[in-house]
Amino acid sequence: MLKMVHPVAGAVALLTILTFWLSTLFAELFGSEAIVVSVKTSIPWGFFVLIPALMTTGGTGFVLSKGSRAGVIGAKLKRMPFIAANGLLVLIPAALFLASKARAGEFDTAFYAVQAFELLAGATNITLLALNMRDGLRLKGRLRRAPA
Repeated sequence: MLKMVHPVAGAVALLTILTFWLSTLFAELFGSEAIVVSVKTSIPWGFFVLIPALMTTGGTGFVLSKGSRAGVIGAKLKRMPFIAANGLLVLIPAALFLASKARAGEFDTAFYAVQAFELLAGATNITLLALNMRDGLRLKGRLRRAPA
């Protein structure tokens, strides 16, 4: 069961973060102020999907690793603390701050500075989660290494 739950939870987490990131980018580039407000105030509600997905992914991954810290499993395990810290210390506070500023219609320098930092931190987590997914697919034999 864990072998099925882990990749599903990981995919949900990655797709949720990717949705937040792309929604923000497209709202800012092509949307009206009302769309930006809608996107920024909706993202914190997505935490009700994202946080359990990340917790499930991390927990099942830890159990599935069976204490191994070598090779591909070790690489995946080394990324997880950074992914978690980036989410808890940067992305969640930034999303809450931006939702508050957007709700108040305060699109000032602080809003855009935090949003730029949030997009960078989000891209980092997307990259790290995608690397973990790639490594998981390699472990399962569903993805082969490119010839050197």
